[in-house]
Amino acid sequence: MRVAMIGTGYVGLVSGACFADFGHVVTCVDKDASKIERLKKGEIPIYEPGLDDLVAQNVNAGRLNFTTEAKDAIAEADAVFIAVGTPSRRGDGHADLSYVYAAAEEIAQLMDGFTVVVTKSTVPVGTGDEVEAIISKAKPNADFAVVSNPEFLREGAAIKDFKIPDRVVVGTDSERAREVMRELYRPLFLNETPILFTSRRTSELIKYAANAFLAVKITFINEMADLCEAVGANVQEVSRGIGLDGRIGRKFLNAGPGYGGSCFPKDTLALTRTANEAGSPVRIVDTVVEVNAARKKAMAAKVIKAMGGDVKGRTIGVLGLAFKPNTDDMRDAPALDIVPALIEAGANIVAYDPEGMHEAQKLMSGLAYADDAYGAIEGADAMVIITEWDQFRALDLDRVKTLLKSDVVVDLRNIYAPEDMAKRGFEYTSLGRA
Repeated sequence: MRVAMIGTGYVGLVSGACFADFGHVVTCVDKDASKIERLKKGEIPIYEPGLDDLVAQNVNAGRLNFTTEAKDAIAEADAVFIAVGTPSRRGDGHADLSYVYAAAEEIAQLMDGFTVVVTKSTVPVGTGDEVEAIISKAKPNADFAVVSNPEFLREGAAIKDFKIPDRVVVGTDSERAREVMRELYRPLFLNETPILFTSRRTSELIKYAANAFLAVKITFINEMADLCEAVGANVQEVSRGIGLDGRIGRKFLNAGPGYGGSCFPKDTLALTRTANEAGSPVRIVDTVVEVNAARKKAMAAKVIKAMGGDVKGRTIGVLGLAFKPNTDDMRDAPALDIVPALIEAGANIVAYDPEGMHEAQKLMSGLAYADDAYGAIEGADAMVIITEWDQFRALDLDRVKTLLKSDVVVDLRNIYAPEDMAKRGFEYTSLGRA
């Protein structure tokens, strides 16, 4: 089948490359000429493990193309995916749908014959109706169907998540559109992947509900970590004890400095906005948004306390800036709250992240960057771990002790054992392990 992918951001590029790897002919369209030129040269604008090889293989096979000109790509496509950004709108937290609607306008002008228009972007309930109305108004005689097909990709594991998903959700009442979507995802039938067909509005809500539920789990265990510290319990054992319950599950029960990234912050805000507008508020999610924002800010205070209550003029080596490992994504990363707060308190920050420093430099000032983890902590008064990259899990602790000016280690991801750190002579602080 022929696919047009509008947008070459995280979702569009990964989805386009994976569809091409399924055997479909995919053209990725973006108005950013510099990005398209980079992609044509084999330069990948985001960090995602394995994506560079996947793109190269399918470009060489003639199944994956990049262009700024949407005309031919859309006219020839059996399915056109809208995979543009839906950032939080300033002022009210609602998803900004201007890029989605602009894409719909363009598709309407260029489509030829029956076309399935698929919203891959995360959009509020009812957006598909608006897209349908826009296309119908722009081209009254158009033969098309609008489908919701939300993505559930984890940054750092996106290719696997696309090719071996827990499920695929397709929202449409059109049987013709269902057949097109079945054909697009036919390779997944070999793995017996559940393909869940729903109404369009249900599909749109599933995406928000899923992300909000995961945000609730993260925030819950973070509050349990605080309680563990207060009563002398161990949050990791609490997590295991509840996670082994099949009704709860073990995933997303790791205490940390709060969630960030491209999805959870904006999607929880958009869901609460949608719910309030519908007169059916989701008060649990409202609270989660507030608690998570407060938690990220509180982490700087935790570091300052571990350093005796005063960081003025002292140097802190920070390991990890991206919101999670295996990505360079800095969107709403906890580091964006923690590092500036420490700088404001008078600390000198030297940071290292394997992939996130380029993006971090655009968002934060007043700190220095090191070439590796050991460079960040050399001569520092404390080491603070914010992101749990694999390479931080097995640091040479004897070397760390030699390089640090003091013995203070603040581990905001609980990647080291308190008993081991105490034996080595570190003044070790973690989360929820009193």
